[in-house]
Amino acid sequence: MIIEELKENEIPVIAELEKASFSKPWSEDSIRDSFNNPSCSFFTAKDKEIIGYIGISIAADEGYILNVAVFPERRNSGVGKSLVTFLINKYKEDLRFLTLEVRPSNKPAVNLYKSLGFEKAGERPSYYSNPTENALLLTKYFNSNIEK
Repeated sequence: MIIEELKENEIPVIAELEKASFSKPWSEDSIRDSFNNPSCSFFTAKDKEIIGYIGISIAADEGYILNVAVFPERRNSGVGKSLVTFLINKYKEDLRFLTLEVRPSNKPAVNLYKSLGFEKAGERPSYYSNPTENALLLTKYFNSNIEK
């Protein structure tokens, strides 16, 4: 498996991955808009073809994980962990923290993030729909040398 930057011609595959992963998936146009936003970066996990992706938005020294998705047939094989670990290693020297929202009912994802050092930072009430659910806000803080 390799992890590399998303290429524009791969956006339709990411839109299909979104549909396979989320009750309210990002549209191809939304992905393209974020792809063209200089504060956002996207990376794909590939094993001959795309098997997962992760996106991040950076504001000053703060990192916001936008989405992490793995095709259903490749879940529970370490792809998601590899993608999140990739972001941690890539940005730990430049950011104060990485944060994300996740459904509390998505126990595999919650357990993955906690195993990588993410801690509960709060909740967003009724953040998700289909079904309605709070979002668990998880954050990984870095011991960076950034001036405080």
